[in-house]
Amino acid sequence: QVQLVESGGGLVQAGGSLRLSCAASGRTFSSYVMGWFRQAPGKGREFVARISRSGGNTRYADSIKGRFTISRDSAKNTVALQMSSLKPEDTAVYYCAADAGLYVGAETYDFRYWGQGTQVTVSS
Repeated sequence: QVQLVESGGGLVQAGGSLRLSCAASGRTFSSYVMGWFRQAPGKGREFVARISRSGGNTRYADSIKGRFTISRDSAKNTVALQMSSLKPEDTAVYYCAADAGLYVGAETYDFRYWGQGTQVTVSS
């Protein structure tokens, strides 16, 4: 089992940057595929990015490709989401997720463990 705690959200102007961080508990961080999802008001939770156990493979949603970067630090048991060129439509609660399954896709049901979320608001 792993517990996830996000931080780094806040209010930023369009075009600005934010860095989200997710701290994972436990000693088996390297066993988990890590992901970021987001949920805007009145919408479903959507995939943003995920990173493999080794950190060598990443996958991004088309809507944020080229603007966001996911990374992980196994020494610190953290996964980060660097967000740049932010747009008002990026406003959402951002969730960190983890799963230790053999194959982990990009859907919410692929991830067993979730953080509580952190709010990101981008003003125009």
